[in-house]
Amino acid sequence: MSTDESTTPRPTPATAADASAASAAPAVPEATPAPEDAGAAAPVSGATRILVAEDEALIRLDLVEMLGEQGYDVVGQASNGEQAVELAKEVKPDLVIMDVKMPVLDGLSAAEQLHEAKLCPVIMLTAFSQTELVERARDAGVMAYIVKPFTADDLRPAIDIATSRWQELKALEAEIADLGERLETRKLVDRAKGVLMTQLKLSESDAFRWIQKTAMDRRLGMKEVAEAVINGFPAS
Repeated sequence: MSTDESTTPRPTPATAADASAASAAPAVPEATPAPEDAGAAAPVSGATRILVAEDEALIRLDLVEMLGEQGYDVVGQASNGEQAVELAKEVKPDLVIMDVKMPVLDGLSAAEQLHEAKLCPVIMLTAFSQTELVERARDAGVMAYIVKPFTADDLRPAIDIATSRWQELKALEAEIADLGERLETRKLVDRAKGVLMTQLKLSESDAFRWIQKTAMDRRLGMKEVAEAVINGFPAS
């Protein structure tokens, strides 16, 4: 387990001098929200607020720097799953990016707790792609994945997908109270989105909006619209 200090980055990229100073600074508690620093540059107004949880210090700092460069507001860092859950409840981020393999509480278990609390979407950072891992991650409510080694170009698509899927989940929750029916509807909607993406060349988020709008226009449930699309209902 990493014992390095946890800091919240400035929105501008960290310099080599900043990194050197950080490594030489005295230890502080690892899981902390963003400090109030009058001298720090203000985050971009309306920027997505992200919590990063990764036990490997270098990977965490690289990820934080990349997010800052792309205009995201990193509101906290944690080095294990338990810290991530506690900090997420405290700072209430818009999204959490966390590693699968972490000490104390692994990332998937932490993701399950965040999903049960309906707090925010989770993106899983992993070097693994085993089928059983993906299935467990889906059950834990993970919305997207970033596979190591990653680049800055990998971040925004994953964040957009996770945010979009989280909004879909909230929309389904608003329409359907029963958990079992909601899960069944989500599976049907996912299949219908695939059909629409192929037929109309839509993005995943646009395909969901098509289903949602059609349901509203025709005064139907999204499940009914999804079934119609799957069964050959004309999408044009």
